[in-house]
Amino acid sequence: MASSHSSSPVPRPRGGGRDGIYHKERDPSPARCRPVRSLPDVCPKEPTGEGRGLCDGPSVVAEHDRWTVYSSKVNLPAALNDPRLAKRESDFFTKTWGLDFAETEVMPSFYLPNITREHFGPYLQEMAQREKIHERCRTICPNKDDVDAVSSVTTNNDKSRAELEQVPKIFLKPDFALEDPATFNTVLPWSHFNSAGGKSSRDVASSKLLQEKLSHYLDVVEVSIARQISLRSEAFFHAMSSQHELQDQLQKTQRAVAVLRGRTAAMDRVMCQGPLRALCTALTRNNCVKLHNKLKLMAAVHQTQPTVQLLLSTSEFVGALELIATTKEVLQQELQGIHSFRHLGSQLCELEKLIDKMMVEDFSMYARSDLHRCLKEEPQVLEKERLESLVFGLLRQRKLDFLDIYSDEMILAAKAIVSQCVAESVLNIEDIDTEVVTKLADQMRLMTFPQWFELLQNVFESFLLFLKRIKATLSVIRNVVVEVLDSNQKNRLPEEAGSDASGQESSRGPSLVQGEAELAYLTHEGLFISDALNEAQQQQQSAAQDQSSVAGSRIQQGRAGSTGGDSASGTTETFISGENMMPTELEMNRVINNIQELLYTTSDISHDRCAKVLTARAKDGSLERLSSAEFVCLSQAVEAFVRDTEELCGRRSVSLRGALQSQANRFVHRFHEERKTKLSLLLDNERWKQAEVPAEFQDLVNSIADGRITLPERKTPGPDDKKPAEFLLVNGQKYAVVGTVLLLIRIFLEYCQCVNDIPSIATDMLTRLSDLLKHFNSRSCQLVLGAGALQVVGLKTITTKNLALASRCLQLVVHYIPIIRAHFETKLQPKQFSVLRHFDHITKDYNDHIAEISAKLVAIMDSLFEKVLSKYEVKAPMPSACFRNVCKQMAKMHEAISELLPEEQTQMLFLRINGSFKMHLKRQLARLGVVNDGGPQHGLVVVDVAFYAENVQVLRSLERLDLNMAEIWEQKR
Repeated sequence: MASSHSSSPVPRPRGGGRDGIYHKERDPSPARCRPVRSLPDVCPKEPTGEGRGLCDGPSVVAEHDRWTVYSSKVNLPAALNDPRLAKRESDFFTKTWGLDFAETEVMPSFYLPNITREHFGPYLQEMAQREKIHERCRTICPNKDDVDAVSSVTTNNDKSRAELEQVPKIFLKPDFALEDPATFNTVLPWSHFNSAGGKSSRDVASSKLLQEKLSHYLDVVEVSIARQISLRSEAFFHAMSSQHELQDQLQKTQRAVAVLRGRTAAMDRVMCQGPLRALCTALTRNNCVKLHNKLKLMAAVHQTQPTVQLLLSTSEFVGALELIATTKEVLQQELQGIHSFRHLGSQLCELEKLIDKMMVEDFSMYARSDLHRCLKEEPQVLEKERLESLVFGLLRQRKLDFLDIYSDEMILAAKAIVSQCVAESVLNIEDIDTEVVTKLADQMRLMTFPQWFELLQNVFESFLLFLKRIKATLSVIRNVVVEVLDSNQKNRLPEEAGSDASGQESSRGPSLVQGEAELAYLTHEGLFISDALNEAQQQQQSAAQDQSSVAGSRIQQGRAGSTGGDSASGTTETFISGENMMPTELEMNRVINNIQELLYTTSDISHDRCAKVLTARAKDGSLERLSSAEFVCLSQAVEAFVRDTEELCGRRSVSLRGALQSQANRFVHRFHEERKTKLSLLLDNERWKQAEVPAEFQDLVNSIADGRITLPERKTPGPDDKKPAEFLLVNGQKYAVVGTVLLLIRIFLEYCQCVNDIPSIATDMLTRLSDLLKHFNSRSCQLVLGAGALQVVGLKTITTKNLALASRCLQLVVHYIPIIRAHFETKLQPKQFSVLRHFDHITKDYNDHIAEISAKLVAIMDSLFEKVLSKYEVKAPMPSACFRNVCKQMAKMHEAISELLPEEQTQMLFLRINGSFKMHLKRQLARLGVVNDGGPQHGLVVVDVAFYAENVQVLRSLERLDLNMAEIWEQKR
């Protein structure tokens, strides 16, 4: 309908139009022939390299005088109902700018308030009640015109429906077609006509009747259509009038838009074209700068592989790995999608795997060359910078098993040290033919003890140097690991702070956007858009340039590292930049523990190799046959080595000490058996006579009294030597001893000396010494109390002097047992103090033995008293022969023991003998019936008793002895 109304002719398109846009003819006056330029989008996109510039796009502002609504080929409804649009709400601008045209949100004015529904709340509340009343009244009382209209429409509809029902239904079917034979036969029933072909009056009447019926049906339908048109005529004519009004309004609008376009074009010419051209130029320049940076970055990346090869030629593995990591990061971030670099990533990964293998092999070669070089060579750490670089690289690649490689090389080097020391020692010994004796153990067994001991000392010295070298190397490795660990911990703090700062910046982001919007809105007041967006663009440009420059500088820095510079500082900076690939803190601590364990393992391996040298020598029992001095030297050397390694490594290895302990046990067994056999021979040949005490033994006893429980050095005999003494002075007390006891003192001092030299055998040596002391006690008891010396030595009898001498010797041993116990107590651990109870048992056994000897002496006199006094008769002359015999035997007894036993023991012994004498005398007097009645027999007995007391008290040391002879008489009843 709109197209039927043509208020003006359709204009022709001009041939000079751009982009296929039709332009309206305009007045060719000079005032309107100015050059027209389009206004680009407020936020133009970056140039994409195509020929079309920013000013080539459509511009509503610039074309206001060349396009009208009449320039369109279609009418306005067709333009508004564009079938290409996905949504009907889209406007007609998409026809010119394409389906990709996106509407931008119009920024709200800062001078108008934001109107919300709450502003209309009071009005709605006020009108709500009135609206309810109005609706209620409208429902109850409808409008009269509406009621009439409804009734008339209802009547007309009923009438037309009744008329239309007269028309057959076939005419109203949607598929009605006369071409169909069935439909045609139904509408025109030819059966009513004559089939002969003639025209009868009946046929004519029938045809007329059919024509009238069809005409009636047509009239009914036309009347119904006319009625429907009349009902809608008002709306139709209203639409036609509205169309004319719409055209008039469009003309007014077109004139207003023309004026607006003119003003906007002036603003475009004066205010926008220059700044937009500046923005376009700035964007072009920025794109050129970005392109230049990308090309420089691509050039740097292109040189990665040659640079890596150069770094690998100088063994700069860390620099090569850092360069590879940086290049891979740049490829993933800055140069992603570049076709020429599509294979570079996989090549760098393969190159990184190759570097891993090269680093492992290089570290293995370093460990081999470091551990197998001369031990006396300086410095202790070989190529420290190379080692640090290798460790940095291995840590960076998480090759944490490199210590296993070093451990394997260490074991091989430890074996080579022993072989080398044996070979060097054998070269200086002419008696050993290395072609005949090929095994190292056999060669060591052919050496004399001094030669083998010198070899052992060389092995100890070599292993100490070996341990020092390994400790120095492991210290360097540990320092690298600790440095990496500390650096990771320090770098974690700035990262956390950076994450917090980024969160704060992101929270400030919306405010910045709002600020930019405010600046852009000021263009409405006459300011430039470039001024509004200048700051934001500068920030974006600087961020992009910084990112590309950082990436390029990192690659350039990696390349520069291959030409020179301090390797140590370079590796430090490298591992800091590659911290993300470094092991975790838990893994680094595990590596530090493995380093310490490797040092412990080295100490254990060294002790194991030395223990094999020791056991190889002891296989034929040669170490068991060593003298005490030689074994002490061996023990001291081993203890010194163990002590030095413990101080060096902080680990107490037990293999060498265990091997020495095993040999010490064998040595102690042989040592003890030799001393025990020697003591047995001495006892079997001892005649139990008092021996002279050489000055050497007196000095030995004096040194013990001074607290020196050691064997003094043997002095060469000279003219000024002291003569042997008759007694042994111990703390001012004289001891009459036999020669066996003097040698026994020296023997147990040898035991103590062994304990001093070999503290590890203190427990075993204490047990053996206890056995030796028990053996001396039991054997001396057998020989003296048991009279075994009669058959062994050939003594005629065991005299009281022999008994007293044996008792005194036992007392001397008892005197030294507490001293020996205290000495051993200082050498034992607190948990081993239980073995000291052996000395308590030995002391008890010795005291029991001494008591038995004293009892034996008393028993000898007791049997004598019984034999003599059994023949006693109370008769003259006085003193009687019996008492004279008793006094004579008492004098002999005193003479025999007084010089051997001390005064106190002599007095106690004679008190017991006197008691035995009184008991036998009292028994004999009771048998004879002599009582204390003052009679003649009583007087004779008193004379004999007085004679006995006088003779006993005359003896030395018995002057003040209380004999108490009154006890010999029976008490009167």
